[in-house]
Amino acid sequence: MKTKIKDNTSPEEWQMRVDLAAAYRLVEVYGWSDMLATHLSARVPGAPDHFLINPFGLLFEEITASSLVKVDEQGTILSETDYDINPAGFTIHSAVHMNKPEIACVMHTHTTAGVGVATQKDGLLPITQHALSVIAATGYHDYEGIATDLDERERIAADLGDNKVLILRNHGLMSVGASIGETFVWMFRAERACAMQLAFQQAGAELMPISDHVQQATFERNRFQNSDKGYRTIGKMEWPALLRKLDRIDTSYRD
Repeated sequence: MKTKIKDNTSPEEWQMRVDLAAAYRLVEVYGWSDMLATHLSARVPGAPDHFLINPFGLLFEEITASSLVKVDEQGTILSETDYDINPAGFTIHSAVHMNKPEIACVMHTHTTAGVGVATQKDGLLPITQHALSVIAATGYHDYEGIATDLDERERIAADLGDNKVLILRNHGLMSVGASIGETFVWMFRAERACAMQLAFQQAGAELMPISDHVQQATFERNRFQNSDKGYRTIGKMEWPALLRKLDRIDTSYRD
């Protein structure tokens, strides 16, 4: 399959396949997977109405560039595969891809920390530096049950707005970006912020609050520094380093 898929795709699509397969493997490395549940997708370069998503039946540690399934906005499978796709995954991802052409990648997870915070009425709290970085780019979407209702797509897109992270209440986390690297690093930051919140809450210690003034100033600093004009454009430096990390572990995702 590897030779056939690679020979029949553009170099740009193949690179996107490699990067997306790497993201699946890294989700497993960081312990964010949920067996066959959750999903990552990427828009196919040069074909804005097509995107890549995981075959439903493979663990994230098994995903390769060749195994990714190409679908259109209606969820129709366009590439050769022995698997179907997760219909709920299609709903969540197509909500973004159909409404936000500037977005190239969408990630969705069901981690302990992410769901733990998504289940709290007040969501992600402004109690750590990590949280302030994420809150500045976070929206919320109310739980509507398993996401198989296509009508929910418009509401997901509206609740995401211009943010990079969407907390799906009672469900999990979603991140988006103009590249796979940007999307992955936003998820990493959101996951860390959620884990730190739960760690504090479980400690039962008294909170050292951050003043409203400092919160607002930190939000603005993060919005600038995380942008193309700042010194830490999200994913720009991290993604090559993450690929080196993964290559030291296992290069089979490139197949």
